Amino acid sequence: MTDFRRRIPRTDLALADPRLVSAAARLGRGPVKAAVVAAQQRARGGEIAPEDVVAAAVAALPDAGMRPVINATGVIVHTNLGRAPLSAAAVDAVVDAAGYTDVELDLADGRRARRGRTAMAALAAAVPGAGGVHVVNNGAAALVLAATALAAGREIVVSRGEMVEIGDGFRLPDLLVSTGARLREVGTTNRTTRADYAGAIGPDTGFVLKVHPSNFVVSGFTSAVPVDDLAGLGTPVVVDIGSGLLAPHPVLPDEPDAASALAAGAMLVTASGDKLLGGPQAGLLLGDADIVERLRRHPLARALRVDKLTLAALEATLRGGTAPVPAALDEDPEALRARAEALAAGLRADGIDAVPAATDAVVGGGGAPGRTLPSWAVSLPEAYARRLRLGDPAVLGRVERGRLLLDLRCVPADRDRELHAACTS
Repeated sequence: MTDFRRRIPRTDLALADPRLVSAAARLGRGPVKAAVVAAQQRARGGEIAPEDVVAAAVAALPDAGMRPVINATGVIVHTNLGRAPLSAAAVDAVVDAAGYTDVELDLADGRRARRGRTAMAALAAAVPGAGGVHVVNNGAAALVLAATALAAGREIVVSRGEMVEIGDGFRLPDLLVSTGARLREVGTTNRTTRADYAGAIGPDTGFVLKVHPSNFVVSGFTSAVPVDDLAGLGTPVVVDIGSGLLAPHPVLPDEPDAASALAAGAMLVTASGDKLLGGPQAGLLLGDADIVERLRRHPLARALRVDKLTLAALEATLRGGTAPVPAALDEDPEALRARAEALAAGLRADGIDAVPAATDAVVGGGGAPGRTLPSWAVSLPEAYARRLRLGDPAVLGRVERGRLLLDLRCVPADRDRELHAACTS
């Protein structure tokens, strides 16, 4: 009888398996070879069958950090998936900036220059109504810098209906109080008037703050004060638009944007770069030139500084090409329907219970709360949900009424074949 150990694959043959070749590209050859050798030892000891050596080696490999995911949830700015995916131009810019770069140097004269000046120029060009611009590491940081520089030891007047809590228990009031400012809440949860603000403004007022509600909508018997009415009260107005929309968008008519807030008289606008702008995580500060310069020169600004990769990605996002988030917003529902029908037909031909389904997508990330976007999905049995999540690439959909929906609004058309292959593998 042939010794079963002769059936144990040689190390070089095991390493040639596509699964381990892919793993070696992510983790390096050393850890993958060690996993193969350990699996061979298990086979020699009779713990596993010789035919299972490669599978055992794959199962023993460590995780390689974050994994790419095809977002078929229908949530365009999905916080748990890293919010906005970068455009191809932004990805290329990050790769180029990974080495030495002139981030803080003027190559013309060889002297030190303002950090990220070309990215700042791109941001200023995108929001011409802003006298000054600055970038910090996220949206919360932008608001912290503004509150620290403009209202530490003073009051921030804000509507009770805008004292929000967002994901992971993060509460805006806690953030603002941590800067040394005092909050002066006005109005009620559902109704705040201009007179409420006017009655609260006094010598200790640092600024009036207007906040994007984020993640919820108050409807019914409500009242809110527009920016232009607040600007007429004679005290600085800071507007946190949150979502990063720089100019009005026809698909999101009720979403606040930076250009409109500045035109209405806001002294300063804060926003996120990794939401509707579709860029990297960043906090944008736009507004009065003297105020923005004051913030830029504040000692805290150094601690909130962005790195060269963020600056490169932000500049590329602002200067050219269509980023995935704006592209998803502009998707034609009829085009999505045609793709869903074609993909479902292909899967049925492979024996899979797949049907096209009309559905609704959402913006996500706190943007346009309550607003839905017509979309189309491929509907599969719920059992596919786990299998696709654990696949390579991972595919994340959403489960409704016992069916897995793969919403195509956030899936580029050129990845439909990849989606088909993931479902049939």
